Amino acid sequence: MPLASDASLVEAARAGERTAQEALFRRYARMVNAMAFRLVGPEVEEVEDLVQDSFVAALSSLDRLGEPARFSTWLGSIVVRTAHKRLRRRRLRSRVGPTGMEPGDLDRMIATTAPPDVVAEVRLIYALVERLPTEERLALLLRRVQGMTLPEVAEAMGLSLATVKRRLAAAETALEGARRRGE
Repeated sequence: MPLASDASLVEAARAGERTAQEALFRRYARMVNAMAFRLVGPEVEEVEDLVQDSFVAALSSLDRLGEPARFSTWLGSIVVRTAHKRLRRRRLRSRVGPTGMEPGDLDRMIATTAPPDVVAEVRLIYALVERLPTEERLALLLRRVQGMTLPEVAEAMGLSLATVKRRLAAAETALEGARRRGE
């Protein structure tokens, strides 16, 4: 039996078919989870909340999806927008109290066989990325970690290609400057 297309699943989900909604979830849960992990970090609860919030937003607003065949791209942009909101809230909370990634969270991301110098470099990079402005951080992670092309990053973030390029340049300049200062 051939797999149903995204467009047919979206149409069925719009009509209220729960099995179509579940099929969309099963088809894209891994993609959304990977994006969430890369965008907000390894804190399991944060990733799970982002995944759930993204799917709830997508499935409850399917009527706004103009091209049902582009469901995966549209869902990815919802993940980015939802992550952006969470990161901004996290940054705001950090100004009024302790927050951020715990050392144990980062340890789960680094291979136990990694040499000490690599571990130190990964810790430094994540500390620097955590300090970037949210928009720059998202652009950098989508491009360098998620592996998206510049046009894909622009579409996911709802920005022009020129704006994405500026944000990437600013993020890379900030990282390079911090690296030179030995931060």
